[in-house]
Amino acid sequence: MSEEVLGQELPLDEESLAGLVRGGLFMRRGAYVRRDVRHGTAYVRQGSELPAGCDAVISIGAFDGLHAGHRALIAAARREADERGLPCVVVTFDPDPDVLLVGEEPSTRLLATADRVRAIESLGADAVVVLRFDEELEQTGYQDFVTQVLGGVVRPASIHVGTNFRVGAGGRGDVRALAAFCDGLGCAVHGHDLVTRGGSPVSSTRIRSLLHKGAVEDAAGLLERLHFVRGTVEHGRGEGTAFGFPTANVRTSPVDCMPRAGVYACVVCDGRTAWPAAVNVGKPPTFSAPEDNFLEANLVGFAGDLYGSEVSVLFARWLRASRPFDSTEELERVVLGNIDWVRINLGSCGVGVDA
Repeated sequence: MSEEVLGQELPLDEESLAGLVRGGLFMRRGAYVRRDVRHGTAYVRQGSELPAGCDAVISIGAFDGLHAGHRALIAAARREADERGLPCVVVTFDPDPDVLLVGEEPSTRLLATADRVRAIESLGADAVVVLRFDEELEQTGYQDFVTQVLGGVVRPASIHVGTNFRVGAGGRGDVRALAAFCDGLGCAVHGHDLVTRGGSPVSSTRIRSLLHKGAVEDAAGLLERLHFVRGTVEHGRGEGTAFGFPTANVRTSPVDCMPRAGVYACVVCDGRTAWPAAVNVGKPPTFSAPEDNFLEANLVGFAGDLYGSEVSVLFARWLRASRPFDSTEELERVVLGNIDWVRINLGSCGVGVDA
């Protein structure tokens, strides 16, 4: 059986590689207009009519990662909205409620808020509402959440959530309580069973666990895209250049969900061009102590200067564990072997992606 990346057979051609990057980074989307609303911000599709108080089909969730389950939930809301001729509005939170309730933990965030908004927009929502989750919103009862918080933006005609969804002070607004309350408002509440893959529910927690084990291919299957992190290119040790291949040293946020330390086949994108790359997660042990939010990317087909640029690193395949080497000759031989795998399977040059 031939090897694949997200259902695409290896080796990839340039068009397939560009498609993976565009889909993974949610680059295909329409134009949205930002609008301040009570408790947050609404991003409204340009040309969509969304007057205050209009009826709308709503989907609500944290949506960290925008995985297969999230996509199914939003798709159900989109279908009902189309059937009823109503706008589809997706409501999410910033920060994720778990951050306020539990505290932000290192290496757990699958998508930054701006990427989450782009991801939801890419699924065709007419508006994305990002609510500021603070102590005031945390202490708001679920009834007031529906009538005042949601009602301050649109009138909920129908609400789609997962069966494990809770909202409102003390988490009292579960699906049953919401349905009973909203029935009196003429609003239906739909609790959707969690999507399962491999006999287990798809969840952000499950995906984080896979990434922390280095199983980026399995995580990509649940996300239905390549997992990525963003970071800034900074000056490094210079060994890669001495070996004859350009290296981008990328500093990421400590809260972004980083795969287990090791070497991966990746794609590095600056927003316009994407380069195949062999990427070491964590500072290579031959030269320094490990550092979790650091990537060293050996770029294939790159010439130029990326210092100070923000790049995205998309993870396609686990290649090997990190380990110290006895000599620079051994290191160079192994690293060049990793780069050859990337060159053969992902491509030998950068591809344009800013179409």
